[in-house]
Amino acid sequence: MFALDVAAHTGPWRLRHPGEKALLALGLLGCAVILPTWPGAALAGTAAALLLVGPARVPVPVLLRAARVPALFIATSALPLLVSVHSPTRIGWNPAGAGLAATTTGRAAAALLCLLLFSATTPLSDVLPRLVRLGVPPAVTEVAALTYRMLFLLVDSVRAVREAQAARLGYRTWRTTYRSLAGQAGAIFVRAFTRARRLEEGLAVRGYTGSLAVQVEVRRLSPPFVVATVALLTAIVMLTVLSGGRWR
Repeated sequence: MFALDVAAHTGPWRLRHPGEKALLALGLLGCAVILPTWPGAALAGTAAALLLVGPARVPVPVLLRAARVPALFIATSALPLLVSVHSPTRIGWNPAGAGLAATTTGRAAAALLCLLLFSATTPLSDVLPRLVRLGVPPAVTEVAALTYRMLFLLVDSVRAVREAQAARLGYRTWRTTYRSLAGQAGAIFVRAFTRARRLEEGLAVRGYTGSLAVQVEVRRLSPPFVVATVALLTAIVMLTVLSGGRWR
């Protein structure tokens, strides 16, 4: 399993209702997107980070590993804001770009922490069945569930093929590495189609008619948790308004 999935299935918030965690994470996300970067988005991101390492008890290495690729994307997206194109052959420093880059980076980082708060505490298996009750078409949730399942099979296939190639000294030189990578891509492609065909045949044998009946565990909303969430979101909004943050 992926590190975030392990954290979501083993964390102390595992048995909480997904609606509670969605209210908290999406509420903080809304604050990060709508409120000014300072102090609104900064407060939302800080609250999400403290909740992740505090009550949710998500290991810091897991968070850093999950955030490294999105953080790299945020950094590379902010770099073009620091320069301006004066002519087709001349690129110069943009004096107003530093503030815009800092604002964009801060808001994006806060939004990333809010999304991690939900994904690191809520298994997807708890979310998809409840989306159907909210009116999401069953076909959408089932495709998402199958895609999610196939991701794990794909990762297992990549790991198995790579270990077999490494045992045969397939990565000894650059030349053998390129040959092994090409063979790895072909082997994974064939194994993916084979797994998909077996999955389709298994569903047909079990009488699949267009919907998968899944038993959803009954969980009750926690009024103290909901009240605390609303109080936190209200406090962030009030602090932002009272501080006179610039809305943009």
